[in-house]
Amino acid sequence: MKNGFDNEKYLRIQSEHIKERINQFQGKLYMEFGGKIVDDYHAARVLPGFQPDSKLQMLVELKDMADIIIVISALDIDKNKVRGDYGITYDEDVLRLKDEYESRGLHVAGVVITHFNGQQSSVNYRQRLEKQGIAVYYLYNIEGYPHNVDYICSDEGFGKNEYVKTERPLVVVTAPGPGSGKMVTCLSQLYNEFKRGTKAGYAKFETFPVWNLALKHPVNVAYEAATADMNDVNMIDPFHLEAYGKVCVNYNRDIEAFPILNAIFEGIYGNSPYKSPTDMGVNMVGHCISDDLVCSEASRQEVIRRYYNAVGNLALGKCNDSEVSKLSTLMRQMGITTDYRKVVPACREKAEVCNSASAAIELPDGKILTSKSIPLLGASAALLLNATKYLACIGKDAKLIPAEMIEPIQELKVQHLGGHNPRLHTDEVLIALSMLSISDPRCKAAIEQLPKLKGSQMHTSDMLSEVDRKTLKKLGIELTCEPKIKKKKF
Repeated sequence: MKNGFDNEKYLRIQSEHIKERINQFQGKLYMEFGGKIVDDYHAARVLPGFQPDSKLQMLVELKDMADIIIVISALDIDKNKVRGDYGITYDEDVLRLKDEYESRGLHVAGVVITHFNGQQSSVNYRQRLEKQGIAVYYLYNIEGYPHNVDYICSDEGFGKNEYVKTERPLVVVTAPGPGSGKMVTCLSQLYNEFKRGTKAGYAKFETFPVWNLALKHPVNVAYEAATADMNDVNMIDPFHLEAYGKVCVNYNRDIEAFPILNAIFEGIYGNSPYKSPTDMGVNMVGHCISDDLVCSEASRQEVIRRYYNAVGNLALGKCNDSEVSKLSTLMRQMGITTDYRKVVPACREKAEVCNSASAAIELPDGKILTSKSIPLLGASAALLLNATKYLACIGKDAKLIPAEMIEPIQELKVQHLGGHNPRLHTDEVLIALSMLSISDPRCKAAIEQLPKLKGSQMHTSDMLSEVDRKTLKKLGIELTCEPKIKKKKF
């Protein structure tokens, strides 16, 4: 597993570039942070060597000069929108993010509720946060936004919004997810700062698409795959090409919004500081790729994983055909199929030979192992045991967990807990293995191999339970599943 990204260089030059941008605007800059500041696992997957908390580390270096505003939409509060990777609602994630930032010494200036139109759920949420000593502000729906610039840039438009008081030169505006209203929060603050005599600036920090990579570079294609549900499309920035004669990559929403954004800048200041949406960005990721081949290969694998996630969601009724179609198109453009992911054909072959549920894993050293479902263990649980035995140099035929220990657990699950599947899940196998490690050195050696599974690739012939998926994710194993749903008994 080679690194293709220089994380130390990234932290250094990204911080320097942000400081330079602050100095362009009389010492006050509102920076819209796209993507995730904490736990950016997409970036870590497509740019091996990128640390998931790199952006947070970079902000920690700037903590003495930074305030943070967390934005959440009243619409997302009202419908209890859930963050897919953690399975928690956006309103709960705001509190998680606040705790995470403050634990690193960063200052959270407040929480902004956008798209507010009197929703009772938002009123209740504000009261809840204020009882915890958190400053909360409303941004109202503005009639004619974003086209009626004269009205927007008036006391009845942005001037009606509650002003977030900040004291430091860098104001980072972030949110639990897309569509929360980060940009409108920045623009509203710019207007209200200007009314108070401060000509603050605006910049955008989007990791993807990478502006100085080719339009169809695998890293940029992987971004399109990640946003297939939003139908984002990478494009050549026509404004940048016209202004500077240089080809840069941006995406459709920023390009479409730029003329309006420019008009709003002119409405606030009388002129715009930017000639293109690319001008607004401060992202230095493209300068820190140390091995293009490694990052390109990682991005191809990411597109396939995104495809399997989408077909799985389609089988569960959680997405539509258009998302799957787009991902299929992206794979064709890259010249790959699902078989490009080595564990996929290995798993299918095992399932065909054994005529049962099967699984395959590619370990970090390139070794591919397979397993099948047996009466005592599910295929993924059996594979986890096989992988730890291989890494610990224990014979593949060795029985680490005796049947007489598994059978009482199965009886408990079925007879007393009302379960229908007696086979042990991955978490149950690990618990049994850890208990046996007290007296069996082989089990202890197997448990000690778990950290080595991080970065492994795994595929199963049918969709796993939520318990198994979460366990594998905690181990750092990248999972894909065939969109075959096990029949449930009700």
